[in-house]
Amino acid sequence: MSYIKPPFRHPDLPINEVGYSKKDYEGVISTLCAGCGHDSISGAIVQACYEMSVEPHHIAKLSGIGCSSKTPAYFLNNSHGFNSVHGRMPSVATGANLANRDLLYLGVSGDGDSASIGMGQFVHVIRRNLNMTYIVMNNGCYGLTKGQDSATADEGSLSKGGSTNLFEGIDLAGLAMELGASFVGRSFSGDKTQLIPLIKAAMSHKGFAFLDVISPCVTFNNNVGSTKSYDYVRDHIETSAMLDFVPHQKEILVDYNEGDSKSVELHDGSVLKLQKLTSGWDPTDRTSAFDKLYHAKEKGEILTGLIYIEQNSTDLHSLIKTVKEPLNSLTEKDLMPGLEALELINEDHR
Repeated sequence: MSYIKPPFRHPDLPINEVGYSKKDYEGVISTLCAGCGHDSISGAIVQACYEMSVEPHHIAKLSGIGCSSKTPAYFLNNSHGFNSVHGRMPSVATGANLANRDLLYLGVSGDGDSASIGMGQFVHVIRRNLNMTYIVMNNGCYGLTKGQDSATADEGSLSKGGSTNLFEGIDLAGLAMELGASFVGRSFSGDKTQLIPLIKAAMSHKGFAFLDVISPCVTFNNNVGSTKSYDYVRDHIETSAMLDFVPHQKEILVDYNEGDSKSVELHDGSVLKLQKLTSGWDPTDRTSAFDKLYHAKEKGEILTGLIYIEQNSTDLHSLIKTVKEPLNSLTEKDLMPGLEALELINEDHR
């Protein structure tokens, strides 16, 4: 089977504002199992980037190891890319981001890659508020090594082999909020209507934007008793709000009843319109979001949608006052400003 897509495309494919058609955001043919939720997420990323009119070469996609970390080959073929070692994607993303803040950084990981071997790096990339979108394709198992339970598998869930998971699962969305993530959302690979605007909003957010996407493994974790199966997720979803992403300088065509909606303006001037479906929840109040997430878990529900957003977050570049220019564009004069500059630096430490 070839993994190369046929080059032919209809000559009249519609193009976006920057002159690209949707095919310009695609990658090679997926080699994942047929029906894998990860492919749906890849498709949502393609659609989101096309609709946002982001030039592919202005995106850097990064990943670790696992089924999820193979997916960057299946989207944004004309973007920068780096496939790191297991669990180490956040440090590579941090280095790349510090070297060039002008790119949009899109990290793709899995529940094993982030919640187990990569947990230490996941924790620190959040607390530093690195300006990136971090997507975890969460299937609750290790799909590349025959379906063992991962750290996000819920206590009491059944594996395909019939064994019961004895340990409490790690809630990555709750952990991200606890560590101070400035944007936290959760979605389901089978719900593109919700997932696409969430990806758009995450990519427009200044700071660390985390998306936990439940993505059933059709081979090892789509059985009766699994809490990450298609049937279970569909039966237990509680959606916080209906979402609509309105790009900057675009006419708002949606309408919600007064009192039932909330507009959240993002850093670039885009607007996230939220039609509330749950009471007592405010996505701009961390305590309110924590409360809603906790009570959903208590009831055995999977809370999806935008969970929390900090509208005025300070990203890593602002915190440590880095230069605005990409490091590879700095000249010798910039790097060696002379004795006068050195004296000023020394004076600050006296």
